[in-house]
Amino acid sequence: MSDSYLERRSEIETYFDRTAAAAWSKLTSDAPVSGIRATVRAGRERMRATLLGFLPADLRGFRLLDAGCGTGALAVEAARRGADVTAVDISPTLISIARERLPDQIGEGRVRFIAGDMMDQRLGTFDHVVAMDSLIHYSLPDMMKMIGQLAGMSTRGVHFTYAPRTPALALMHMVGKLFPRSDRSPRIVPHAPASLHQAVVRSQALAGWKTGRSTRIATGFYISQAQELTQE
Repeated sequence: MSDSYLERRSEIETYFDRTAAAAWSKLTSDAPVSGIRATVRAGRERMRATLLGFLPADLRGFRLLDAGCGTGALAVEAARRGADVTAVDISPTLISIARERLPDQIGEGRVRFIAGDMMDQRLGTFDHVVAMDSLIHYSLPDMMKMIGQLAGMSTRGVHFTYAPRTPALALMHMVGKLFPRSDRSPRIVPHAPASLHQAVVRSQALAGWKTGRSTRIATGFYISQAQELTQE
């Protein structure tokens, strides 16, 4: 990976593991939050449901990688549908929270939470890979390398989100300075959907893959685009 990728990954690790771990824990719970953060919470809930909707309803017998799992909500829901989930996040603090929140009963599925690199090839091969809002801080070249590596770990589908380049998102970045600086996340890097599609077509690492369903979620201060890649 490039130096820019390594630098950005370090920023993200510092932010989620130390700078704003408490704020992120609160945001991903049902505790009261500010009006702005409430829209982010609502948007993330809709996005999680969207990505889960891209997956088969019955996940029994499926292996799923939740790449950048955060506090584990998506992983738990997939396990409740029967999936064998490996959930990875770069932040040991968020992984600890995810383990604490793991219900005693999740049906026929199971979840294994791991603190580490979500693109570690030693994690194995999966039927589906999901990466919710874990690629949104990277340049298009770096993001495409990451997607290529995740696709190499999947046999059926890769389902990820990115920040779509829109006037609303640009305004959100401007207003973002209203957040306390200590709680502000690393810069989001927007990409035009057409540019992303062309990058997928040109990527040698994604030969044999094609873009599938795509859904934009815009809820107040949360704007993100769900994108599916499937085998041709």
